[in-house]
Amino acid sequence: MKTSHSSKAVGLKYGFRSGLEVRIAEELTAQGIPYTYEEDKIKYLKPSRISTYTPDFRIGNLLIESKGRFMVADRQKHILIKEQHPELDIRFVFSNPKQRISKTSKTTYAMWCEKHGFLYSHRSIPHGWLREAVQNS
Repeated sequence: MKTSHSSKAVGLKYGFRSGLEVRIAEELTAQGIPYTYEEDKIKYLKPSRISTYTPDFRIGNLLIESKGRFMVADRQKHILIKEQHPELDIRFVFSNPKQRISKTSKTTYAMWCEKHGFLYSHRSIPHGWLREAVQNS
């Protein structure tokens, strides 16, 4: 009997938190693109307390956040970080950018990014982003 493993289980096996993160790491490695994984710690102020955000990937000055699910807390956090750290270039790679932010909303992850000024892609980091990151580092 074959057991299927969740993408999170696969990710954890290789030191990542999800299968999407594993896929992105494999793509970067295959292309010879240097990156770090969850090494940066960025302080930001949540109302009433200081919190820390750990980006998934850093490629030069580019911060990549990979998301399968983009929960309310994640969206709120990224708005606060953008307000408090406008110098950071945070971009999202979604498993499905057409996913709605909730069952009752018509807003998709992609629409949310566009509204709030974040670049995003579907399932992998675009080559243009990689060229830009390598040239600017």
